[in-house]
Amino acid sequence: MSPSSRREFLSDSFFLAALTAAAVATPSQVMAGTSKGKPSADKLRIGVIGLNGRGKAHVDGYVSNPNAEVVAICDIDLRTAEKAAAAVATKTGKKPKVYQDLRKLYEDKDIDAVSAALPIHWHSLAGIWAMQAGKDAYIEKPVSHNVSEGRRLSEAMVRYNKICQTGTQSRSHKAIKDAIAYIHSGKIGKVEVSRGLCYKPRKSIGMMADSVAPAEVDYDTWLGPAPKRAYNANRYLYNWHWHWDYGAGDLGNQGIHQMDIARWALGKSVLPNKVHSVGGRFGYSDQGETPNTVVTTYEYGDQTLVFEVRGLDTPEYTGVSIGNIVYGSEGYVVFSSNYAVALAFDKAGNQVQKFSGGGDHFGNFVKAARNRDTAALNAPIVEGHLSSALCHLGNISYRLGEPAVPAKELTGLLASNKHGAEAVVRYREHLKANNVDTANAMGRLGRVITIDPKKESITGDAEAASMLTRPYRTGFAVPSKI
Repeated sequence: MSPSSRREFLSDSFFLAALTAAAVATPSQVMAGTSKGKPSADKLRIGVIGLNGRGKAHVDGYVSNPNAEVVAICDIDLRTAEKAAAAVATKTGKKPKVYQDLRKLYEDKDIDAVSAALPIHWHSLAGIWAMQAGKDAYIEKPVSHNVSEGRRLSEAMVRYNKICQTGTQSRSHKAIKDAIAYIHSGKIGKVEVSRGLCYKPRKSIGMMADSVAPAEVDYDTWLGPAPKRAYNANRYLYNWHWHWDYGAGDLGNQGIHQMDIARWALGKSVLPNKVHSVGGRFGYSDQGETPNTVVTTYEYGDQTLVFEVRGLDTPEYTGVSIGNIVYGSEGYVVFSSNYAVALAFDKAGNQVQKFSGGGDHFGNFVKAARNRDTAALNAPIVEGHLSSALCHLGNISYRLGEPAVPAKELTGLLASNKHGAEAVVRYREHLKANNVDTANAMGRLGRVITIDPKKESITGDAEAASMLTRPYRTGFAVPSKI
């Protein structure tokens, strides 16, 4: 079935109506290890690290859990840490300890586990240090800043016999789990392509001059593993996502959630054979480095994963802006950003199944940690590593690319793979709709990356292979071996 036919089968209004009607409720084949023991009768004592964004949801998730207690708060901005600690005290009647340096928190023997919502460049090291300190760890997505350190983080869970979960919360939602099981059972036939979509408008971040970090901020610790450089408000707080030293663009920001579902649907527990990207930062000139629009194709032999990021104005694709479409020989399954709902369709576009139900991802981590049961995790860290690695590989391809020429001259995987080529046609149409001059250029055509999936290495390209890791600052190095 052609993509255009599928668009006719699944209208925007039909899918949105189905989502509205559904009730909203609040597998791993690659387990990195198992840690079993007698369940604890006490609450899991948790230290939450990073409170300027996602960390607030961490606090709320644990405070509302009768089997957990937030006993410590850590943030490099003391104002933020104190405010979060006061909020916990208001809700629980007990103020948690406050730390500015996560290394001091790791020394606290009263803490059983840490829950980290940090900039991406800190994720792997924060998790490894936590487990080396004898603590379980919940690490936000993506779990790494590069492919190599994600594998080290996964190995640390085994080496130190700890519980380590990644923050792709869709893996705890009943609707998503049931829909994935439906796909894996063969109900849509042989799966040929798994598509991930991240159509999320991103405005210009403008330009800012370097300045002095606020007095309450431990900026050197914030930099951590990243290169030493002057403070700039445009590289701090949320905007760090758009700088290579700290972030991974929207491919690794919002996109990691849909990337994880796309890979999960394919049932792949290894990296792909080839990766190829095309994209650019269109519509404005600002301080951001990462692309706001990109298409990446991942080739797994007879199966393909195609991922699309669009940061400019764009209509939905088959009723979805942020989500997934998994195509099989006998039908397809559609996922949206509402993880409590998924829909299955036959080849003719008739809805044949609706999956509903939410879940408690933080609760899953607490339960697994208290029971010392890695097998109970819905998102063990190795799953986070594999999906994060796909984002990093797509970015490597993009970063090593050359200025793209009009579509007729595109080469490589994006030209030879029919699914990638189809996505590039729509990519070009999208740019034209946003007044980008595609007659002369359409961004950066990435380098085709060839991968040895078993070794998690890049073959035949020393420059690309060097980007599987990064130089680290003294005192903040992710171990090369665990």
